[in-house]
Amino acid sequence: MDELIFPQEPQPKPKPMNPPSTLSRRDFFGQGVKTVAASALAGVTLPHVHAAGSGTIQLAIVGSGGRGSGAIANAMEATGSTTKLVAMADLYEDRLQMAHRNLYDKFEQRIDVPSERQFIGFDAYKKAVDSLRPGSGDIVLLTGYAGFRPAHLEYAVERGVNVFMEKSFATDPVGVRRVIAAAEAAEKKGVRIAAGLMCRHSPNREELIRRLRAGELGDLQYTRAYRMGPVGPLGPKPSDKSELEWQLRNFTKFYWVSGGLWSEMDIHQIDELCWLHDALPVSAQGICGRIPNSPDCSQNHDSFNVEWTFPNGTRATHTVRYVAKTQSHFATYVHGSKKAAQFSGNTHAADVEIYKDQNVGRRNIEWRAPKEKHTVWQNQWNDFLDAIRTNKPFNEARRAAHSNLAAIMGRAAMHMGRTV
Repeated sequence: MDELIFPQEPQPKPKPMNPPSTLSRRDFFGQGVKTVAASALAGVTLPHVHAAGSGTIQLAIVGSGGRGSGAIANAMEATGSTTKLVAMADLYEDRLQMAHRNLYDKFEQRIDVPSERQFIGFDAYKKAVDSLRPGSGDIVLLTGYAGFRPAHLEYAVERGVNVFMEKSFATDPVGVRRVIAAAEAAEKKGVRIAAGLMCRHSPNREELIRRLRAGELGDLQYTRAYRMGPVGPLGPKPSDKSELEWQLRNFTKFYWVSGGLWSEMDIHQIDELCWLHDALPVSAQGICGRIPNSPDCSQNHDSFNVEWTFPNGTRATHTVRYVAKTQSHFATYVHGSKKAAQFSGNTHAADVEIYKDQNVGRRNIEWRAPKEKHTVWQNQWNDFLDAIRTNKPFNEARRAAHSNLAAIMGRAAMHMGRTV
């Protein structure tokens, strides 16, 4: 076997003009941007912004694209939320302003980000973190690029600020080790970290895990996940864009920025498989490729299949195809020696059901979980804010880093055609 070892009171401000009328994670992620910031702001340490009320948790966001703006909306809409956005940071002025307009339109009284707390540039994350109050319960949302995530996380933990970080979390094993080290430092300092693998906050999935561990499905035999649906290719670089800006603006298309589509998108399914097996894989093998004559100018492949082996010999597979006009499938399944079950449904829906035997189908359902009250994204923020308010431990960084490493492990196996 070939083997690779991966080590383990502000002044009133005018309302922005012509804000869009809707706000959702999908809408934010799909909106385009057209202009580029001309320069970064000079480094200035600002005084801490004091909360309007004793129960207010202040927020700062680093990376104001669709995921970040959607996470802010979840924080604002969480159960009993008294959150307030006080600082924003991004590499690009146009993206920050678009997010600010959208958020102000929906949460006007809770968006307090005047121009002096809008930061642009590669060092903007420090200024956003420094706008919060260490040890107060305040949260920085690290929702920019995974290639920069370890450094951003380290700084926030050093400053004693709670963190919500989106996936993925690092692009290589070195970055993964930095995230794990930051997680350990956060535990010592009492800093809480939420990681964007939100399906772990699904009551329905938790119930199926309970039933699986209790033996209702019999002994776990294997698991399988699918994420098959069209994703558009990247076109050629426009002549008026620098190579750096082009790659950053198209972050899911380049490995150094994000780990590629495989890590950015499929980390959810990989995390579910690890959760079901209650372990991390010890080896992986797989294949990947592109359709003939692919016009894609990115580093991504469009078809993937990985098989992981876990310490007890059980196996998990993940099948991915991002090709248009082909069969779509988005679900995760578990097979025990007695019965099979669905663990996750389309677009992370909590579609959880147990079948009478190994046949997966609507006519063979033995038990089905009820519809969940909230989305998994909202569940995560409800749990995170509750932990901060009630002083409960909450640190998902190490587990998230391990699932990220399993994703990197699978990608390495596919790309090299070797067992890792």
